[in-house]
Amino acid sequence: MWVLYALLSAFFASLTAIFAKIGVKGVNTDLATAVRTVIILILAWGIAYFRGGTATLNTLSKNNFLFLILSGLATGLSWIFYFKALQLGSVSKVAPVDKLSVALTIILAVIFLKEPITAKEIIGAGLIIGGSIVLIF
Repeated sequence: MWVLYALLSAFFASLTAIFAKIGVKGVNTDLATAVRTVIILILAWGIAYFRGGTATLNTLSKNNFLFLILSGLATGLSWIFYFKALQLGSVSKVAPVDKLSVALTIILAVIFLKEPITAKEIIGAGLIIGGSIVLIF
């Protein structure tokens, strides 16, 4: 089932790039990020509320909150830089280079989460890095 969710995520991420490229034309990218964030905030809290997730808010630990806050900060910074890159570059180059995050995530998961890594994952990450280098230069 995770593959379906991952594919849906990829599909909506691709729409995000197309819609964002159109949306940032002639607009301050920080403002564009703020508008997008408000929409995501409403959507996420709405889904959490209607699916019963907010009822368990009190079960989150300080550690949960800390790392969710750090994740939120990283997401916000990622979006700010992504929108600026989209405004300045072509979506067909910016979006794939942004996906360099996949290879970086694999590396960071091995280092910080001590996740095992297979030869297949090393090759895949290497191909992503190589493809990003080709697109950059």
